Amino acid sequence: SFAAVDVNSASAADLTTIKGIGPSMSSQIVEERKKGAFKNWDDFIARVKGVGEKNAAKFSSEGMTVNGAALGAAAPAKPAAKPAAKTAAKP
Repeated sequence: SFAAVDVNSASAADLTTIKGIGPSMSSQIVEERKKGAFKNWDDFIARVKGVGEKNAAKFSSEGMTVNGAALGAAAPAKPAAKPAAKTAAKP
């Protein structure tokens, strides 16, 4: 069965189930995550050495997610941008 592996909650062992992620990269991901959760795919790509757009796309197609989102999908945690509130001009 196809199970999503979220980079912010997966163990190093879980990460190695993703094709293309070996023991050294999984430990690098876990170490980087200790500094703070990955906000999104761009954050993940920027912080983990050796991961570029191509690898990220491969990992995503293998079932890896960042904050529950696949690469190219909007992160579900972010609400839609609200229009600026109109403030009445003070006399």
